Amino acid sequence: MNRYQSTYLASFIGIIGNLVLLVFKAIVGFLSNSQAMLADAINSFGDVFSSLMSFIGNKISSKDADNDHNLGHGKAEYIFSFVISIIMFYTAIIIVKKAIGTYIKGEEINFSYLLVITCIITIIIKFSLYIYTDKIYKKHHNILMKATSRDHRNDCLLTLLTLSSAILGIFGFRVFDIIIAIIIALWIIVSSLKIMRESYDILMDKCMDEDTKNKVFEIIDKHEEVLRVNHFNSTPVGYRYQISFTIFVDGNLSTFASHDIANKLEREIEADIPEVYLTVIHVNPLKIKNSKS
Repeated sequence: MNRYQSTYLASFIGIIGNLVLLVFKAIVGFLSNSQAMLADAINSFGDVFSSLMSFIGNKISSKDADNDHNLGHGKAEYIFSFVISIIMFYTAIIIVKKAIGTYIKGEEINFSYLLVITCIITIIIKFSLYIYTDKIYKKHHNILMKATSRDHRNDCLLTLLTLSSAILGIFGFRVFDIIIAIIIALWIIVSSLKIMRESYDILMDKCMDEDTKNKVFEIIDKHEEVLRVNHFNSTPVGYRYQISFTIFVDGNLSTFASHDIANKLEREIEADIPEVYLTVIHVNPLKIKNSKS
């Protein structure tokens, strides 16, 4: 499967898996009055919506370039990732308010072994989804899959905390359930801010990182005909970049010869550096003094 087909399938599986977990967690959470489990359920609701956003965002970003969108629709990934991060942040605030309100009211936890079973099932499903989506992210470098895989990983760790809360509930440590709920919320906030920052950088046309830029210049340096490079610019196009720069070559070369250098450079950069979507090179002549014989 290609990049978009893999993301499409992973998003669909994520929607189904998170829906199943949402139902189980919500039922068990309400029956036991466990704030940690209810927080987990709210988190699963956010996961369902996030998977849906990934599904829609991937479908839009997979569209080819057209007359209105000359560089394609790749930034849709980042728009929807930004939306996902806002949802995650809002979900965390709801969890904190609910946990604090429950503690103030003095509501008790009704321990049930269903709490433990639900946690174990969640960890198994979420860990499997993490392995699956992380593999897709590493293969295709899709930020939607990065956000999704990290979310699945975080859910595993957070549900381990919920499991600890359920076990400690046997011994009457009610306050620990509230603490776990707040820890889950803080974890979600940190994760959401990281995704928000990464999405924001691309939407604001942040230039490519120094490592990728150095790879471009390593290829340029192999061509002795290029005497100088100026006006290097990079613009994100979805998960890749369009780059442009000016090269100076011997002014005594013919127009055909000088532009052939640029054409070869463009093909080599795009072939060797997957992060580069399009290379545009402007050629300027540089006056070279002929040496006296």
